[in-house]
Amino acid sequence: MTETDSPDGRIASLIEKLTLQEKIDLVHGDRDPAELATGYLPANDRVGIPSLSLVDGPMGVRAVTATAFPASIALAAAWDTDLAREQGEALGTEVRGADQDVLLAPGCNIIRVPECGRAFEYYSEDPHLSSRLAVATIESVQSAGAMATAKHYVANNQERQRHAVSAEIDERTLREIYLPAFEAAVKEADVASVMASYNRINGTYATEHERLLTDILKDEWGFDGFVVSDWWATTDAVAAAHGGLDLDMPGVPVHEWQESESRIHEAIGALPDAAPKGTLAELAAKPWLPDGANPNLFEGSVFEDPLREAIEGGKVPETAIDEKIARTLSQMDRFGMFDDEQPAGSVNDPAHETIARRVAQRGTVLLQNDGVLPLDEDLDSIAVLGPNAETAKIGGGGSSEVDPTAAISPLDGIRERTDSGTTVTFERGVERIEEPHDEDDGALGFSVPDAIDDALSGDDEEPSIDAAARAAGSADVAVVVVQDNASESEDRSLWLPNEQDRLVAAVADVAEKTVVVCNTAGPVRMPWAGAVDAIVETWYPGQEDGHVTASVLFGDVDPSGRLPVTFARRTDHYPASTEAQYPGIDFEAEYSEGVFVGYRHFDNADIEPLFPFGHGLSYTDFEYTDVSVESGDGPEASVQVTVENVGDRDGYEVVQAYLGQDDPSVERPPKELAAFESVELAAGEETTVTLDIDQRDVAYYDEDGAAWTVDDGEYTVSIGRSSRNIVATETITVADSTIVE
Repeated sequence: MTETDSPDGRIASLIEKLTLQEKIDLVHGDRDPAELATGYLPANDRVGIPSLSLVDGPMGVRAVTATAFPASIALAAAWDTDLAREQGEALGTEVRGADQDVLLAPGCNIIRVPECGRAFEYYSEDPHLSSRLAVATIESVQSAGAMATAKHYVANNQERQRHAVSAEIDERTLREIYLPAFEAAVKEADVASVMASYNRINGTYATEHERLLTDILKDEWGFDGFVVSDWWATTDAVAAAHGGLDLDMPGVPVHEWQESESRIHEAIGALPDAAPKGTLAELAAKPWLPDGANPNLFEGSVFEDPLREAIEGGKVPETAIDEKIARTLSQMDRFGMFDDEQPAGSVNDPAHETIARRVAQRGTVLLQNDGVLPLDEDLDSIAVLGPNAETAKIGGGGSSEVDPTAAISPLDGIRERTDSGTTVTFERGVERIEEPHDEDDGALGFSVPDAIDDALSGDDEEPSIDAAARAAGSADVAVVVVQDNASESEDRSLWLPNEQDRLVAAVADVAEKTVVVCNTAGPVRMPWAGAVDAIVETWYPGQEDGHVTASVLFGDVDPSGRLPVTFARRTDHYPASTEAQYPGIDFEAEYSEGVFVGYRHFDNADIEPLFPFGHGLSYTDFEYTDVSVESGDGPEASVQVTVENVGDRDGYEVVQAYLGQDDPSVERPPKELAAFESVELAAGEETTVTLDIDQRDVAYYDEDGAAWTVDDGEYTVSIGRSSRNIVATETITVADSTIVE
């Protein structure tokens, strides 16, 4: 093999042939002629560089009609890395089936505040759970031939003021809570791309953050892929070039980006070239632009003319651009793009529909059950209630939206599941909640609402809580389907919209049995929890919504999900409960809670949650016996526990191991998730589960020493069914302090 035959030699040879303008064209996106890609890097036919297509998103391919998988938080609720691999491989296969190259997923951000509008796109409030699922997803997406993108790097934990807010975080908190999933994506999964977020971190924009992009990501972790900006996130060409950004997206102003997605932009695009299209687009959008909208929407790329001028003026060396191009091209070469070796893939494969249904079922969490579930087969009547119960909850708004070939609503799923002897009635109760899919331009940071056709809602009369209560009172059971309306670009209220809380309370007051099904992006307030018989959290189930809902309610499957986030009794019980912490003051959000995020905070402050992290009920019962922990003088440990299904139904149990230092030298959470495993057990079956706790699970980040450190002393290993339902504890002793690599 000659030097130019090696991957590095091939890339170097290509870059050497490029003119400066051709190099500039390879560090920013452009308009996709097919208007399919979310981001597009045009080919250079002169030297033989193919085009690169990047596509949203975490719940399915946005470019074409595709399988709409459940939200990422629903996948996380299954606590199953094997299941994550199944969904990831299906996602990667659909990316290739749509003739796209890069999947802009998964979202690796921590759910710091439950109000986050993109909580449904993320996995968990816990870095260990998030890391395991991120690695499984990335490896499987990439095994199918598509590049994966770990996003949004880093501390993109709120949508409110996301284009300006600075996450003020100390180094220890950054390392222990917000970086681990990204670190695992790089070191373990060899992710092809990392997306730099919109926000600032300690005053510096993520796209310009040399310490995060270069010192930590590339130099310390050894990331050899390319860093892409979030869309229209880059503001300073010189700072971003020096900081470590490799590819600026989408590279064109919004009115030139996928014109056909917007009637307004399509009309503006049809105007003569001499027309002031950018000004017209901005004026047309102004009535719908929310506070804090992306300020760069109507601008071109700073990695175009401004970057070329910076290079020509000596502010940025041309070799820096060569290195950026090499990173992108090396990943294209790694995935076979230069040799036409990419797999073909497939979209809307029936097998993917089955995976989507199974993930949604496994991620469904039975929060509460006073014996009403599973429903009896011989019910005479069921009242299905709720503003959107006749519509499948495909997902949230923004870049994760998917257009499925088919979808089934909870109402239709229940009707399909019951026989002719059961009467199923429907009342909306309150006004329909406008879905992100009902809007034009929602993914662009503003929305132009369309009129909702009366045929869509099926309403002949105004919805009435009284009518819903009458239907509930005359039925054997009332199923109230409630939902929020989370979307990218804005945070959500933890109170259900459109008076749904009043609806649930009114139904519970008259119904013989009341079941509440929650289609939500994350935790919500539940003032009616004590008045209803059962609460089922289905998150955003995707296109199989109705099948999943019916199969869980009637007990065709066991609701095997466990909460990846904590549900609080009150909004001020969450850790970021002051204005300074969230949404921040003067565009600075103080992460003063430090490492006490999620259940760590509830444990440390001794606050009783409504439903704790890791919680989830089952239709069967499990018993834990023979718990043992083996450890040497070092910090590693191996936990063994026997789990038996002592009920009369098959089901899943999630065994959780937490670790806490008994007398820490620094302030640490009482316990932190260190290992877990989901196991399927038939009725009467038992198995022995082994959970390994490694050095990093025991360590904390020492800011003074700039190293992961394990102190000597005693540690408590807690085995539980949730963070608050601990069934056994054991003590291990670490003989010597250790610096962890």
